[in-house]
Amino acid sequence: MNNAHLQWPFFEDHHRTLAAELEAWAAASVAHIHSDDNDADCKQLVSLLGEAGWLRHAVAGQAFGGQGETVDTRTICLLRETLARHNGLADFAFAMQGLGSGPISLDGSDAQKKAYLPRVASGQAIAAFALSEPDAGSDVAAMCCEATVDGTDYILNGEKTWISNGGIADFYVVFARTGEAPGARGISAFIVDADTPGFEVAQRIHVIAPHPLATIRLTDCRIAASQRIGEAGQGFKVAMRTLDVFRTSVAAAALGFAKRALQEALARASSRKMFGGKLADFQITQAKLADMALAVDSSSLLTYRAAWQRDQGGNVTKEAAMAKLAATEHAQQVIDAAVQIWGGMGVVSGVMVERLYREIRALRIYEGASEVQQLIIARELLKHR
Repeated sequence: MNNAHLQWPFFEDHHRTLAAELEAWAAASVAHIHSDDNDADCKQLVSLLGEAGWLRHAVAGQAFGGQGETVDTRTICLLRETLARHNGLADFAFAMQGLGSGPISLDGSDAQKKAYLPRVASGQAIAAFALSEPDAGSDVAAMCCEATVDGTDYILNGEKTWISNGGIADFYVVFARTGEAPGARGISAFIVDADTPGFEVAQRIHVIAPHPLATIRLTDCRIAASQRIGEAGQGFKVAMRTLDVFRTSVAAAALGFAKRALQEALARASSRKMFGGKLADFQITQAKLADMALAVDSSSLLTYRAAWQRDQGGNVTKEAAMAKLAATEHAQQVIDAAVQIWGGMGVVSGVMVERLYREIRALRIYEGASEVQQLIIARELLKHR
């Protein structure tokens, strides 16, 4: 795969070295992992990513198993782009370890970091991020899950849904209403171990691109106050800080899917015999390939601009929203074009472009749907007009 983008000034030499090592490892270690047992595959991938040291990049703090003191956004994006290009579930496994443990990395106490982060970084514990509810997705302020104080404990009651790693995670960062203020200002974050009494996986959710996903239920679930992350009533800020780190990486995953689709389209167009020539000989095919390449490169520029800017300490609210919006929408278009170029074979179950077609759809919804990204971009523009 052409990695000319690594020569852009967004990257440093250590990023280029990492990308080359990761490419070789991913091709050899994860590209072939596809079975009917989605849970087992995901657990295996987390273990492999941990053993190889890649999960250390998703955790902050060298004392707690992290590669550095902070999470490097460009590194996270390179990891997700490369893993997505080889195996969508490998990207998922990596991303959810980072997202699920992100609140602990960013706002956890030293005791919490010591208890959880080394196990996440080594692949010995699977993390989950439990924010969404049946009636509170994009509108987090509508959250109903409650945590009430009882002596030195909290008692949690409520449901969370669309929880990635639901059913296989060892612990969940759960966001619940504690009532310090109305709306988003009265939410706190808690670490809930999967074996805590009162915690249950209520329903497994099956989606078009198989990933571990579930609805979880908390019924008089008692946890120590020491399991709260950060200050009471600051959970919304904890959640947004975590999503801010990883939102740009969603764009990188979409970019990886799009690059693989373009690669598959080029191979098919160059080898498919048609009317005495090759499919690639037709100008209409060439025009489609040109549009795909344009979409890939423009997404790449937006993605790594946002990642670089965040690593420089800049505010990336608008830039991250632009990257996610453009990369996910463009990837959908590129993958659809690849399926069209593959023709009938493109919709055969298990063919790479068919898998990509299923993988990409959810990225336009989770961690802020495309419509939400449009609102964010517009509000930022109006704020600074």
